[in-house]
Amino acid sequence: MYYLDAPTVLSVAQLSRYLKELLEVDDVLQNIWVQGEISGCKTYSSGHCYFTLKDAEAQLHCVFFKNARLRSSAPVLRDGIAITANGRISYYERDGKLQLYVECVELIGEGALFLRFEQLKARLAAEGLFDENRKRPLPEQPAVVGIVTSPQAAALRDMLRVLHARYPLAEVLLAPTLVQGSEAPASISAALDLLNEHGEAEVIILGRGGGSIEELWAFNEEIVARAIARSRIPVISGVGHETDFTIADFVADYRASTPTAAASKAVPDITERQIDIQAKQLELTELMEECFGDMAEKLERIQRDLQRANPSSLLDRRRQQLDDTSALLQTSLQHILTLRSERLSGMALRLHTLSPLITIARGYAVVRRDIDSTIVTSIKQTRPGESLTIQVTDGSIPVEVRRI
Repeated sequence: MYYLDAPTVLSVAQLSRYLKELLEVDDVLQNIWVQGEISGCKTYSSGHCYFTLKDAEAQLHCVFFKNARLRSSAPVLRDGIAITANGRISYYERDGKLQLYVECVELIGEGALFLRFEQLKARLAAEGLFDENRKRPLPEQPAVVGIVTSPQAAALRDMLRVLHARYPLAEVLLAPTLVQGSEAPASISAALDLLNEHGEAEVIILGRGGGSIEELWAFNEEIVARAIARSRIPVISGVGHETDFTIADFVADYRASTPTAAASKAVPDITERQIDIQAKQLELTELMEECFGDMAEKLERIQRDLQRANPSSLLDRRRQQLDDTSALLQTSLQHILTLRSERLSGMALRLHTLSPLITIARGYAVVRRDIDSTIVTSIKQTRPGESLTIQVTDGSIPVEVRRI
C-alpha cells in the first residue's frame, strides 16, 4: 500500500492502485447491499452483464460476471426494474471508475420509469392511439422526406446516407430538435408540428440512435405521443436499437428497428425501381412489337381488300369480261351465221332446184299477167287486149293478147 505523505508525486497508475487497495481493505465495501434502478443494461456474448444502478441523486457502475450470475440464479435484468444488489466495491483502473462487482441481486419491483411507461402505454392504448386502423399507409415515392432528430446526431448522417443511396430524387427537410433531456419532449413535439405546418413533407422520420432508457425517455412522453397522433403526415419511428421500444413506436404509423431502417422504409430503392422499369420496358417493347405485327398483318389484309375493291381493278376485270363476252358473242354470231349460211345455201339449192328458171332454161317460158303478175297457166286466165310478159332464159318479152 502507498502512504500519501505530501508532497509525494504519484503517477496515474500508482494513484489508481492506491484507490483500488484502499477500497478493497474496507470490510463494509467488500460485502455491501445497494438499492437502485437498472439503466443501460447490456449482456454480451461472453455472458457478462454491465449496467448502471441509479436513483434520483446518483449512479453506480455495476459488473455482473457470468459465473456470479449462474451461481446466484439471478433473474433476467433489464432497464427500468428496481433491484437490491449485493457485492464488493472496487476501482477499475483502466477506465478510472468505481464499480460494484455484483454477486447476487434481488428484485424489489418495477422501477419508476418502467411503471410510468406501462401506465402511459395502457392509457393511450385505451384511447385507441395504437389501433392499426388509424395508421396510414406510407407513400411509395415521396418527393420530400421530413426528419425530426438532433442535427449533431450520428443517426442523422446515417439516415441521410441511406436516403441518398436509395432514392437521391427525394428532398430532405430537417426539423432540428433535442432528443434527450427534460426539454426534449416539447422540442420533439414542436418539430413534428412544424413539419406539418410547412406541409411539403410526404413522410416524417422520427429518429434517434441507441441509448439507455433514460436517454430514450423523451420518446416515452405523452406530449410526443400526442404530436405523432395528430400529425397529418405519416410518421416512421426509428428510435434506438432493435430491442428498444418506446411509446412513439406504438403511436407511429410504422415502427422501424433503427434510424437507418426507418430511412430505408421511407423511400424506395431506386436500383430496384430501375430494374423494374427495365423489365417493364422490355415487356412493353415485346407487346408493341406484337401489336405492330398484328397491325401490319391487318393492314396487308385491308390493302388486299382495297385492291380488290379498287374501281380501276374492277374496271379492268369488267373490261376483260367484256372482251371475253365480245369474243364469245362474236364466236356465237359467227357460228350462227355459218349455220344460217349453210342453211340458206341448202334452201337456195332447194329453191334453185324448184326454180322455174331451170324449167325455162330447158326451153320452157313463164307467162305473167302484167296487171297483177299472176302466172298464166291457162287461156282462160286471159282475154284479148290484155298485156302479158313472157319470161325466158335470157330475159322477158312483152306481148298483147289479140285473140284466144
